[in-house]
Amino acid sequence: MMMKNTNSMTLYVPQMNCASCVAKIEGAFEKLSQPGVDTQLVARVNLADKQVHIQGDISSELAIVTVASVGYDSELVLDAKLASEKKIQDERVEYRTRIIQSMLGLGLGVPMMLWGLLGGEMMVNNPSQQLAWGIMGIITFILLVTTGGHFYKGMWRALKARSANMDTLIVLGTTTAWAYSMLVVIMPSWFPAETRHVYFEASVMILGLINLGHALELRAKGKTSEAVQRLIGLQSTTAIRLSDSGDEEVEIAQIQLGDKLRLQPGSRVALDGEVLSGESNLNESMLTGEPIPVSKSIGDTLSAGTVNGNGSIIYRVTAGLTDTRLSKIIDLVQQAQTSKMPIGRLTDKISAYFVPVVVIIALVAAVVWYLLGPAPQLSHALVVLTSVLIIACPCALGLATPMSIMVSVGRAAQMGVLIKNGEALQTASKVTCVVLDKTGTITSGKPSVTDIRLLDGGSGSGSESGSQASASEQLLLLVASLEQHSEHPLAQAMLDEAKTRDLSLVEPDRFNNIQGKGIVGIVSGVELAIGNMSLMVMENISAIDALQDEIETLAQLGKTPVYVAQGGRLVGIIAISDPVKPDAKEAIAALKRAGKRVILLSGDKQETVQAVADEVGIDEVIAGVLPEQKQAKIIELKESGEVVAMVGDGINDAPALMSADVGIAMGSGTEVAIESADLTLLTGRLSVLADTFALANASMRNIKQNLFGAFIYNSLGIPVAAGVLFPLTGILLNPVIAGAAMALSSLTVVTNANRLRHVKLS
Repeated sequence: MMMKNTNSMTLYVPQMNCASCVAKIEGAFEKLSQPGVDTQLVARVNLADKQVHIQGDISSELAIVTVASVGYDSELVLDAKLASEKKIQDERVEYRTRIIQSMLGLGLGVPMMLWGLLGGEMMVNNPSQQLAWGIMGIITFILLVTTGGHFYKGMWRALKARSANMDTLIVLGTTTAWAYSMLVVIMPSWFPAETRHVYFEASVMILGLINLGHALELRAKGKTSEAVQRLIGLQSTTAIRLSDSGDEEVEIAQIQLGDKLRLQPGSRVALDGEVLSGESNLNESMLTGEPIPVSKSIGDTLSAGTVNGNGSIIYRVTAGLTDTRLSKIIDLVQQAQTSKMPIGRLTDKISAYFVPVVVIIALVAAVVWYLLGPAPQLSHALVVLTSVLIIACPCALGLATPMSIMVSVGRAAQMGVLIKNGEALQTASKVTCVVLDKTGTITSGKPSVTDIRLLDGGSGSGSESGSQASASEQLLLLVASLEQHSEHPLAQAMLDEAKTRDLSLVEPDRFNNIQGKGIVGIVSGVELAIGNMSLMVMENISAIDALQDEIETLAQLGKTPVYVAQGGRLVGIIAISDPVKPDAKEAIAALKRAGKRVILLSGDKQETVQAVADEVGIDEVIAGVLPEQKQAKIIELKESGEVVAMVGDGINDAPALMSADVGIAMGSGTEVAIESADLTLLTGRLSVLADTFALANASMRNIKQNLFGAFIYNSLGIPVAAGVLFPLTGILLNPVIAGAAMALSSLTVVTNANRLRHVKLS
């Protein structure tokens, strides 16, 4: 089934394998977006994953026809998980096929080459030699068809589209060597005696080496998309749907918006939804990196891919398969892997003209050798023609940038960082100034207990001793025991504090939740009321005035007071706040060590912001600014020559994130902030910031290494193959060596890109 008129789609193109393929496919879509044409399209090709991601108003039928117009079959990706499984299966089959083909080619080619090297006759000077080499020619032809058939098919597709590709060079080189040799066998009298040399071993050896290179390349490529495969693996394939006839297990594709699904204990959430009944704790670490399960009850949202705890929940589907948060994260990673870096665009332009230019160079070099070269001129001309065509294959050039991007984006995803596009990765490598928001960025966004203040002035914070610590812990024990049955976020803060202090909680005798106010109950015979001021008023709790100074102090520090009444009398306050993240101080220090200028930019008042800045080691503070003032400050920094990265999580950060050279959103923040950013930190840990910039720098070095190697290889390889060193050395490059070098260059680029998976960042 095909989808029509969508804003985004992905096509899988199994035969796509070189840089010229990329240029042709992208060029075909560019033609649809010419001035005067209504359809405005952006097509990005992921060569490593053999996918084309298309954005714009176009039907899937037209997209498939467009790809076919340049000689490639394609299919629409409807289910990322199924598409990923199909790609993996296709690559396994292709890998086995290429290994077999390489073994066949090398199995015949190596003995023939050794025969020649060890003094065996490679010339055709009599009928017996004609017969022997004729049989070898037929066997070689069979191998050309079986081990090189895919190259001939690729060339034919290119010819039908009136273009040329890597397959064209391989076919022309190997076929020329075989055809020349076969003519020598059939009609040796046509050739001077010294030129009756056969090159059958070159044809099959070249195909064997190239197929081996492709097989090793496939294996190396498979490692680059592990992060995406892991994300895709989080998607469920089936779910339990509630129907009039009872529960039924159905495929995800059959589920509609509004359907009611049952989430069983230990099961994975199939699609995004809203809880209708039941309650449970869900592990969302695979999406957020946070290890603590999140409590879910009626009205809460669920994210596809998260894992249920021991409770049972019924929820209503609110997003289709392609619209879930997990799906968008997968799309984000894949789009980043298909995106172009400015440094890689030159490669595309060169690759588009590379093949025809190489063919011309090969023909001109062969003619020059035939007319001006030493005897035997024909043999020398053939060797030059074949060697230039083989060694010039631009595989390494086409893989240089996309392989590094793919590995980098994949490693970033494993770190909990989503990169929207390759250009953001390149810009991140140049960042000189990092601007951070405070709330939810420097602070954890997770409430925790900071103080336990008793009515008599005793404190449960800081350095407690003797009876104070005992009284504080006794109060916390009672409170946390009752809070065990509460689902309020602040309850978890008190439970965490009790766990930190190794307190043994008890089951309450009675528990009652008062919506919007707090909880009341009995623990070990003690009547407790725990909540906000409204609860204290409702319960007629007295003695609040005695703690007024403490309450004002806590408010100034941004701490939330939880009032605790015992037996109808206020006995203390538990202060809860959003503390500075544990890794914030080290993260800031790491940024400074990397030479980054760090600024804290917040809408909060100066005193609060300065206190946080002092705690984490930030020297520059800008406080009390509105959203438009945040944006103006970012623009001011850019105009002063800084390359600015802005890190934030709220709606008020969106304008600044958009204006920064690199916008970085906290994954726990608002959708608006995430959509406005170039990078998203899913884990919420600031420590990955310095690693992200380090990865960006390593990625750019890796890309430059790949491009340098590929350009040098082709720049030096073609003249050497054309014979420019022959007058000095008397040596002409063997086509077999050219084939091995071509395969080795691609493998080298892929291997070098994969080093990014293990490069040390800090």
